[in-house]
Amino acid sequence: MKVTKLLILTCGISVNVVFAQKNTENTTSFPYLEKPYLGQIPPSLIPEPFASGIVTTDGWEVSGVFTPDLKEFYFIREGEEGVEQEFVVVQCENNQWKDSVISSRIGIPYISPDGKTMHLGKRYKQRTENGKWSEVKNLEYPFKDLPIMRLTSSAKGTYFFDEFKSDFTGDIRYSRLVDGKYEEPKLLNSKINSGKSFHPFIAPDESYLIFDGKREGGYGDSDIYISFKQQDGSWGEPVNMGDKINTSSWEAVAYVTPDGKYLFFNRNMGSKNYENVDIFWVSAQIIEKLRSKQ
Repeated sequence: MKVTKLLILTCGISVNVVFAQKNTENTTSFPYLEKPYLGQIPPSLIPEPFASGIVTTDGWEVSGVFTPDLKEFYFIREGEEGVEQEFVVVQCENNQWKDSVISSRIGIPYISPDGKTMHLGKRYKQRTENGKWSEVKNLEYPFKDLPIMRLTSSAKGTYFFDEFKSDFTGDIRYSRLVDGKYEEPKLLNSKINSGKSFHPFIAPDESYLIFDGKREGGYGDSDIYISFKQQDGSWGEPVNMGDKINTSSWEAVAYVTPDGKYLFFNRNMGSKNYENVDIFWVSAQIIEKLRSKQ
């Protein structure tokens, strides 16, 4: 029988020690800091691994997202040897952070700005009246038959999502919520869709779009780009987010926290086999610095 990984960190303000526990015989302690984000020291404009030894390890972790109240953190990690990738939540309950496995991987998670929907690509869950998540549901028309890898939504409910194709190319589309129904998805402009555009993140106010892809003039493998909404409503020329975010390795799946303070993203730290992918975070001021240059 598989042993469920368990992480316990005190999230109250009066305790100074936390524990990460994989089983009853192997317990590791971590210093506790009286701050949000699992007690981590906030990063500057230089990206750092998020929650080293707690979330980020020598293994494979991707796609970390918080709920709007910052009390739940969802991500995907490799399972025990011979086990499928795991969908994991670290949540604050009874004044403690607890790490538990929800299920095997079921899609790339994203929490809507109102906290009521957990998007999982072309599937989703909804918050129920008791605060729990519903069973997994499937998006219906006009998304049902699309090869969606990641879907994010704005505060207005507009969906931005990628279409991952069998030849490893992809484009980004959007669909507005009009009179309670989603319109037929539309392609974004050719500035953004170069044939290899993936993992969109739309700002809640739709003022910018972040995505990744391999483009001419990049740093090597997949880089992370940002496009700002122009005064006429069009999307501006995508801007490479620079050599602090991007390296010669694979960077992808960017996300800005609900409070707008931090940018999270993934970076391949291993070989081309992606056996060690980590979750990094950095101050979201990097976005404002890029915006000021537009």
